[in-house]
Amino acid sequence: MSQSEKSFPEVGELVVGTVARITDYGAYVSLDEYGGVEGLLHISEISSGWVKNIDDYVHEKQKLVLKVLRVDKEKGHIDLSLRRVSKKEKQEKMAEWKKRKKAESILEVAGQKLGLEPKKFVADVMSILEDKFETAYAGLEEFVERGEDVAGKIKIPKEWAKAIVEVAQQKIKPPRVKIKGILQLTTTAPDGIDIIKKVLIGCKSVKKPRKVKIDIYTVGAPKYMVEVTAKNYKDAEKTMQEIVSYALKEIKEAGGEGEFKR
Repeated sequence: MSQSEKSFPEVGELVVGTVARITDYGAYVSLDEYGGVEGLLHISEISSGWVKNIDDYVHEKQKLVLKVLRVDKEKGHIDLSLRRVSKKEKQEKMAEWKKRKKAESILEVAGQKLGLEPKKFVADVMSILEDKFETAYAGLEEFVERGEDVAGKIKIPKEWAKAIVEVAQQKIKPPRVKIKGILQLTTTAPDGIDIIKKVLIGCKSVKKPRKVKIDIYTVGAPKYMVEVTAKNYKDAEKTMQEIVSYALKEIKEAGGEGEFKR
């Protein structure tokens, strides 16, 4: 079940909420991802230390990342914690939430372009994207990279895909990361220059994921800069390993020596 279809969070889940009102014993928080259903942030779960004045820690309309402690669906009660959320968890969850809001905004504009009821269009497409991809935003990144071809994968009308692509390409810049290192290749063979040149050309032809770019240039023989640009570090690192493995193997078989440094 996609997040957009759930009415209550799960115990242990991190949620984004807006402080609705503050009382002497805690704060009531409206959960942004669950239609505004409210949960209680008890004063004992605000900080690890003693809280004398709640207003010193939270205030109305503030966005918080909270951990769900207990859920009673029958009574509609949700207990939340602020003190049990680490700084890293807060940063990652807030980044995820912002991407989700951006995805909703993009789809709302696409729905308007199609002349459809925006809210229903957003809900329908978000559900499809969250079912097929890790997140709805990840699905929109696929639209940016692959265009309308994604429509066949997730089975939506082509006119929907066209509108989504048009809006997403204006709002989302494909993520790119770059890693680099120095490859040092030496050989005393008479045709050493040709051997090294052949190895470097071969490096650009190693097996690599889609959308990965390889650049190699000299920084002063026998040192060569290797740059790998990819959509994520996993693909970049995997490609760099393939390059280094290939280069060191080839230069060694040719009677030379090789070394790689990051």
